Amino acid sequence: MVKQNQNALDRTFAALADPTRRALLARLQQEDGLSVSALAGPLGMSLPGVMKHLSVLSDAGLIRRCKTGRTVACHLQAAPMQEAAAWLERYERFWSGQLDRLAAFVESEEEQS
Repeated sequence: MVKQNQNALDRTFAALADPTRRALLARLQQEDGLSVSALAGPLGMSLPGVMKHLSVLSDAGLIRRCKTGRTVACHLQAAPMQEAAAWLERYERFWSGQLDRLAAFVESEEEQS
């Protein structure tokens, strides 16, 4: 079970690592259910290129594709991103501590100047 969850997390982070895929997810977050053509329009890339990105997002469970006639619509699926956020939250205390120390250092430097 842990291995399966790890593989899903790996696919999620791999999918989110690409700026084009993040742009596609952002568009779907703004307007869910867009067609593949509508998603491809502002990207300035070929439809097959966009389809490859959508396949990666679909494999990671970040989108769901529905075909109605000849039109394929994409829908955002947020659950894998929630799992990735939960994984990152476990390490937040390390970042917070580092940032708190940095803020204290900067404040002490400003007071000494």
